[in-house]
Amino acid sequence: MAVEKGNLKSRYIGGMIGSALGDAIGELAFRYRKKKPLCDCLDRLERLIYTDDTAMAIGLAESIIKVKGIDQNHLGETFRANYEREPWRGYAMGPPTIFSMVKGSGVSYVEAARALFGGAGSLGNGAAMRIVPLGLFFHKSSELYDMACASAEVTHAHPVGKDGAAVQARAVALAVRLGQEKEFPVEDFIQDLIKFAKTSEIRKKMVLVQEMVREDLPPHIAADRIGRSVEVDKSMPFAIYSFLRHPKSFKDCLFCAVLNGGDRDTLGAMACGISGAYLGIEAVPLSWKEKLENGFYIGKLASSLLEVQLVSMH
Repeated sequence: MAVEKGNLKSRYIGGMIGSALGDAIGELAFRYRKKKPLCDCLDRLERLIYTDDTAMAIGLAESIIKVKGIDQNHLGETFRANYEREPWRGYAMGPPTIFSMVKGSGVSYVEAARALFGGAGSLGNGAAMRIVPLGLFFHKSSELYDMACASAEVTHAHPVGKDGAAVQARAVALAVRLGQEKEFPVEDFIQDLIKFAKTSEIRKKMVLVQEMVREDLPPHIAADRIGRSVEVDKSMPFAIYSFLRHPKSFKDCLFCAVLNGGDRDTLGAMACGISGAYLGIEAVPLSWKEKLENGFYIGKLASSLLEVQLVSMH
């Protein structure tokens, strides 16, 4: 069933704001292991500050809107400009290394990204963490996989890094298209992601997620089995699990994603990007939305993404 434009706008904004909140709250969760102290902290804070996860998602959205799609050089330049303006966001070593390699050298972003880790490229979760705008923009497109890989390899050139970003984008795309009237189609959702994955590493983890959801395994056991590193095949699948365990509750999805160890801000960004895209912005707690740093601008980017996407369809 097609989602009407008004509801689609809610889902675009929900995906972008949701991911940013998952990132900001996940960053706070590094200090907490339990829900109550984290909630108490959220109540006390006046502002929720996001990390490089959201900074790069903003850059991806800005670039898509500007060029009406993916242009790798424009995307890399947008990432670099945003990094140079706010280098304190918590970037890992990869992007700044690439930016310095490219600047004034004539080397392309993709060439620089491929040179990392002895020529293997990065298989970290940095491309998946920022992918929400692309999953939204290309949610109806047969080019989703290729566009996700093109956006990823500006910084993450390893096949697993690209595949993980593409599967995360597919999860966002599926979420934004699904109706909410019936019970959430967990089995169909995960089966689609299994078929969509192209590397054995990601496909095996999607099968594992399917098994864990079927068996109703608790989050701490699921996190143990998936892994807790920043490699995309050892983090992104737990974000998918968190969403599938709580598809009807943004808050429960978020707490599941960020309170079970690992790369908590990125897990929150990935899980809550899917949740927000499915449930819409109305499902996100108002008190959190009001505290989100640059929330108005992020919402405006989401609306612009939708407008450009609708024009590009005609």
